Order: sequence, then C-alpha cells, then structure tokens
Amino acid sequence: MKAAQYDMTVGNPTKIILNFTLPIFIGNVFQQFYNMADAVIVGKFVGTKALAAVGSTGTIMFLIYGFVVGMTAGFTVLTAQKFGAGDLPAMRRTVAGASILSLIIGLILTAAFMLLMEPWLHLMNTPSDIYADAYSYIMIISGGILAQMLYNLLASILRALGNSKVPLYFLIFSALLNIALDLFFIIVFHMGAAGAAIATIISQGVSGLLCLVYIIKKVPILHMTREDWHPEGALLKRQMQIGIPMALQYSITAIGTMMVQSSLNILGSTLVAAFTAASKIEQVVTQAYVALGTTIATYGAQNMGAGNIPRILKGFRSSTIIGIVYSFAAAALVMTVGKYMSYLFVSEDVALIIDSVDIYLKCVGAFFIPLTIVNIYRNGIQGLGYGLLPMMAGVAELIGRGVVAVIAARQHSYLGVCLASPAAWVLAAALLLVMYFYIVKFDLKKIISRREKE
Repeated sequence: MKAAQYDMTVGNPTKIILNFTLPIFIGNVFQQFYNMADAVIVGKFVGTKALAAVGSTGTIMFLIYGFVVGMTAGFTVLTAQKFGAGDLPAMRRTVAGASILSLIIGLILTAAFMLLMEPWLHLMNTPSDIYADAYSYIMIISGGILAQMLYNLLASILRALGNSKVPLYFLIFSALLNIALDLFFIIVFHMGAAGAAIATIISQGVSGLLCLVYIIKKVPILHMTREDWHPEGALLKRQMQIGIPMALQYSITAIGTMMVQSSLNILGSTLVAAFTAASKIEQVVTQAYVALGTTIATYGAQNMGAGNIPRILKGFRSSTIIGIVYSFAAAALVMTVGKYMSYLFVSEDVALIIDSVDIYLKCVGAFFIPLTIVNIYRNGIQGLGYGLLPMMAGVAELIGRGVVAVIAARQHSYLGVCLASPAAWVLAAALLLVMYFYIVKFDLKKIISRREKE
C-alpha cells in the first residue's frame, strides 16, 4: 500500500509541490554547506590562495557531483513510476537495478577521475601557486565518489516514494558534522585544503549510512528479497537509457563550466577567489530551482505511472509560477546585498574581491527566470521518461557557455566570464520550452488517446 503522505497522484498540485520542494531546498542548501564550509574555513584560516585552490576545482567538483546526482536520479525515475502505478514488486526490482548500476559505475568513475586528474588540472590552466593544494583537494574528493553515490542514490529512492523530509534531516546532521570536521582537520591538524576534502567525504558517507539505516528500519516496502536482486536485462537497459543521458547532461554542462574556469584562471588567483566566493553565494540561492526540478521530476513520474496526464500539465504550470515568483525575490536579494556575504570567505584583498563578487551576482541575478525554466522543464521532461531530449539542453548550455568563455579568454574579460552562465541558461531554456510544447502537443495527447481507447 502506498502511504498517503507519499502519494503525489492525489491532492492540490501547487500545495503538494510546495510541501515537497521546501525540504529538498533546505536539504540542497545544507548540501552546499559542504563546499561552502570548505571555502569559508579554508579562506579564513588558511588564506586566499588556498581558497582559490578549492575554487579552481569547483568545475570538476560539479562534474563529479552532477554526474552522480543525474545518474542516480535517472535510475530512480522508474522507481517513482512503478510506485505511482502501485506495482511494489516491480518498484523493488528498479531499486535493485539502480543499486547494482550505481556501484559498478561508481567504481569506474573513481578510477577514471583519479587517473586523469593531473593532466586535467594542467589543461584547465590551474595557476602554479595553487596547483598543489588544488590537486590534493580534488584527488581526495574523487576517491570518495562512492560515498557521494551512496547518499544520492538512497535519497533519490526515498524521494521517488515521495519522502523528501528524511534526506533533509540527515543532510542537516552531516552538514554540521562537516563544519566540525573542517575546523578539526584544518585548525587542529593544519591539514589545509586536504583536510577540508577529508571532512566532506566523511560527512557525505555518514549521511548515506543514515539513509540506509532508516530504510532498513522504517521503510518496509523497500525490504528486498533474493528475487528482487535479479532484475531483468530489459529493466537495467531502460534505467541506463534514462540515467546515463541525465548524467551526461550534467557532464556536458560541467564541460562548459570548465571552459569558464579555464578562462577565469588566466586572470589570476585573486579573481579566482572572488569568483569562487560569488559562486558559493549564487549556489545557495539557486538551490530552490534544483529543488523544484527534483520535485517536478518525481511528481511527473508518479503521475505518469498513474496515467494522469492532465495532472502532469497542472504540475508544470504550478512549478513555473512558483519558480518565477521566487526568481524576482532571489534576484533582488543577490543584486543588492549579496556581495556582503563575501566577508564570510575572505580576509585578504577584501575591496577588490567584493567589487568582483558584486559584478558576478548582478550578471547572474538578471537571468534567474531562464534558470528556473531550465531546471523545471529539464527535470520534468526526464521524470516523464525522456532521456535524450533533455540532454540536448545540456548541449545548448555547452554552446552558450563555451562561446562566451572563449571570447572572454581572448579579451581577458572578467565580465565576459560572469556572463557565460546566463548565456547558457537562455539558450537551454528556449530549447526546453520548444521540447515541452512538442511533447504536450503530440506525445502526451497520443497517450491520452490510447488510454481512452483502452
């Protein structure tokens, strides 16, 4: 039996979306605290160059994290659909399939990133004065990919069942643990950037283990039998068809951000530090869009499983309105007082860094509505079971971000670097809206017609 509080196929769509989104938003903010705590504590207790070192690896971190998040979310789309349809045995087989695939791919990713990291940092023009710290930090993060995988997979499974609150609780705990461990490793043991990375991995692993214990003790519908652990090849193939494109979508986006980072690195460690601080501020505010995307993906998947197409359309509409209203409020915040948050990160070159932070925040804040569209419609389309179409939005982001980054590098323009992401959002949003209206006009109407005939 589906627990009523987890069922997104009944009730007011707007209320359901808000109630589901808020815990995810708070949870995502706390997840950002992993990196933000690293940046704050490293910047304050180690120095600007160490902050720049952590920041210079931000795009690689995004690639790792994005691939993991995208893949695990994609693997559990069928979990949400089977839950929405009330087919619990099939749902458990999707969980087993997602677990097997995540373990295999997680091991491959760990080996690949650790082997390729040194030439990668050189390719990105990492400044020589911060290279050693950057390398040690990102190598430790790469070695802990399975810890990231554990939490994100189990959190995605719980969210597929409509439970967005429990992952939040464990994230809050682990974020606080990360701060404590940061201070311990950096201040007490003087481990610098490497200490921050170790703290992050330990905290992520703890949050994953807490999710596992909760599932074992509190979620009987996820208690697996021996038969559940033998998913059919067709099921694994279908999960790969959804999960890998979702992961690649994030990867494509990350490649664009690497081009931006490479252009930024040319400008020197001080501007890298400013960009790092500004990015951390932006990432906290924009987690609402990520949360809305996660919500509409789960909402769409459950209702797709239930066959309620009109309800899906209402969900997209409600999410869009919520996102636009939030965008105005978030833009007003970051474009006016956002720069003052940079005092959290820096103790050197404060005046230059704050001015540079302000430039970045004004550039991105003006384009929050396209970012809303990107997150809602990309994830929503994925939740309906489409894999390749949303990935094309990632290609659009790459083109927009890459072209502007190349121009900025040639001009040695910090403003150009700051405008790279907005250009990506505009292109991707336009493409996703076209995709959505095509799906609504043709594919979903075919599904409605077929169900009416049945």
